[in-house]
Amino acid sequence: MNSDILKMIIYDQHQIIRDSMIINREYTFEKNGNYVLTGLRRAGKSTLLYKIAKELVADGAEWNQIIYINFEDERLSEFTLKDFNDILLVASEMSEKKSYFFLDEIQNVEGWESFARRIADAKERVYITGSNAQMLSKDMEARLGGRYFTKYISPYNFREYLTAKEVQHDEVAIQTTKLNGRIRAALGSYFYEGGFPESLLFQAKREYVENIYQKILLGDIVARNSIRNPDAMRILMKKIAETVMHEVSYTKLQNIVNSVGIKVSKDSLINYVSYAEDAYLIFHIQNYVAAFVGKESVPKYYFNDNSLLNLFLTKKDSALLENMVAAMLHRRYLRGLYYFRSSKTGIDVDFYIQENGTAIQVAYSVQGEARIREVGNLIRTAKEVKESGRFVIVTYEEEELIEEDGVQIEVIPLYKFLLDV
Repeated sequence: MNSDILKMIIYDQHQIIRDSMIINREYTFEKNGNYVLTGLRRAGKSTLLYKIAKELVADGAEWNQIIYINFEDERLSEFTLKDFNDILLVASEMSEKKSYFFLDEIQNVEGWESFARRIADAKERVYITGSNAQMLSKDMEARLGGRYFTKYISPYNFREYLTAKEVQHDEVAIQTTKLNGRIRAALGSYFYEGGFPESLLFQAKREYVENIYQKILLGDIVARNSIRNPDAMRILMKKIAETVMHEVSYTKLQNIVNSVGIKVSKDSLINYVSYAEDAYLIFHIQNYVAAFVGKESVPKYYFNDNSLLNLFLTKKDSALLENMVAAMLHRRYLRGLYYFRSSKTGIDVDFYIQENGTAIQVAYSVQGEARIREVGNLIRTAKEVKESGRFVIVTYEEEELIEEDGVQIEVIPLYKFLLDV
């Protein structure tokens, strides 16, 4: 790799970092740790690296010690595993002091893990980002040999969104009529427009999200996995969006896709779903009480940000509400979030958090028949699932405390739930 090109890339990146506006996120990093940051494209991974780089300079590091390489730079289109050593050579030319390595979207270079292990073993400070779920997998952790901490980075949660919009959201604000109104107004935007950090800079937010979606679909999924039938992938994502709130099997998804004239085998469909999850477009949760085969084959799917789901839906606020609750719980609990459905006990609960026994129902309103259904499911859960301990119904704006049949159920409006999670 030409060293002059590498230096130009690094110096250009220094200017980008200097000019960047940093919004505080709810992530912390060990001062002497090496990190792999992964998550949805445009979720803010790079900006977190900019913040770390700026903090290093503020603490006394020189800019020439900051070796920041963005592997989506077109000048690195021919970069391969053998070129990684040139980064070390350029770093030693730029400064005799210790370097700090920032390797952004490194998954674009096949075999990057071996270089990551080598520089970690050399006691270098390294920060890596990637937009592929395999970077959070147990297999990847094994390949990196415990040398890195891993963090999943999501688009803004509601607290971060309010911070970015300069909306006060502490206890005083919640209890003050005018300030509470500002929080609820911001929720209305967040509910449909989602939490992609850069979207706040644009008026045409839907177009911005559509561009992200197309980049994920065509670049991160179709091109990277050499999918020969992109129309099948498009239809599949649309149909998964229509199943939000409901469990669905691979067989049913295949039948739905085939019914619109797009023929795809079941094996291909399973791969397509996996690719979409690897790109963080969607995620799934399993039935807590299902047998192993059922857990794997009949999940519920959700999108990692409401703005992505909203590209597919019209007047589906109930689905958007459940998706928002799912996304927020998934960010916090990752592998510990389930739904709970049992024909034996009649329990049908939207979300069950294993580590603390919390059962959560989602309903836009608890008026009329919805109240009977949601309360009844939680009471059955309390009676049948001894490890359960907290029972919640998340609504869009209703709030009360229900005590029935010896069970206490919290009805929490969405904005309070998002601020408490």
